[in-house]
Amino acid sequence: MPFLVLDLEMSGPDPGYNEIIQLGAVLFDDDWREKGQYLTNVYPENEEAFTASAEQVHNLSLADLDDAPMIYDVLPALENWICEQLNIRVPPNQLDKTPFLRDVVICGQSVMHDINFLKEAYLNEKMKWPFSRTLVDLHTLSYFVFRVLRKNGKPTPKGLSLKAIAAHFGFEREDSFHNALEDAVLTAQCLKAIFKLGDGFTV
Repeated sequence: MPFLVLDLEMSGPDPGYNEIIQLGAVLFDDDWREKGQYLTNVYPENEEAFTASAEQVHNLSLADLDDAPMIYDVLPALENWICEQLNIRVPPNQLDKTPFLRDVVICGQSVMHDINFLKEAYLNEKMKWPFSRTLVDLHTLSYFVFRVLRKNGKPTPKGLSLKAIAAHFGFEREDSFHNALEDAVLTAQCLKAIFKLGDGFTV
């Protein structure tokens, strides 16, 4: 099954009120070979929900999003991009991509937060959720793997933020501000490192 490592930036913390303003993703095939990277800004339908505290995290203002597409254009574009990268031939008049994307696993750091926002966007646009119900969460995997390492006297990070996990493996952000694609790439690097550690465990 293909893996889509996803990261979103939002206008605030509430998926029922705030919206996605940036979407970044890295797509991998079944063997975790990279197929492509995707980044787009998104103009929010509810401008009043755009919070200053969120802007301090991602450094994106409403003015920065002036030329960005709306979410109703972004979701089909993302689906089409995934199909293209995986060489999936979709009939030109096929709007529902569920039959083609149901095996795509969403991955991320504390990924349920991003999935909740993405599902809310799908619901608002009256589109079917096309992806697998399986998910891969870096935060959960790290909690387990680092617990095993600590029990065996190995060094582990003090926290489970993306920054802390990445630093443990020798990775870091290029900028202090969050960027959805950079964080998706960083998350993918950490997932691969976690998998490599897990492959070395014996029972």
